[in-house]
Amino acid sequence: MSALGGIFRRSKKAGKKKMVRVETKSSSGKTYLKAMPLRDLADLDIVKSEVTSGNIMILRVTPLADKSIEDVKRAINELCEFVESISGDIARLGEERVVICPSDVRIWREKTPISNKPIPTAA
Repeated sequence: MSALGGIFRRSKKAGKKKMVRVETKSSSGKTYLKAMPLRDLADLDIVKSEVTSGNIMILRVTPLADKSIEDVKRAINELCEFVESISGDIARLGEERVVICPSDVRIWREKTPISNKPIPTAA
């Protein structure tokens, strides 16, 4: 699964960004955290619908990766473009999971300090 590490780099596209207004929140006004396995590229429509409704999705990509790593790359690229279009957020959770959030939720990312000191090693 370490091959999935490079999939999450966001592409830099030239041109103007489109601003899309999306109504987020389900009809009950609550945000739900939902988990599902990503088995096929057709599952992306369900994921997009849930996120557009205001829900947070955790996807396990292993079932799709077992079939085709190229399909996983295609799915992640499509989800990154979707998330960017709705001003949402996406991040990797370990080697086999992805979290996708609607526009009103942000994923906290720890800033790793950069040090000029050498990294200690075991003697």
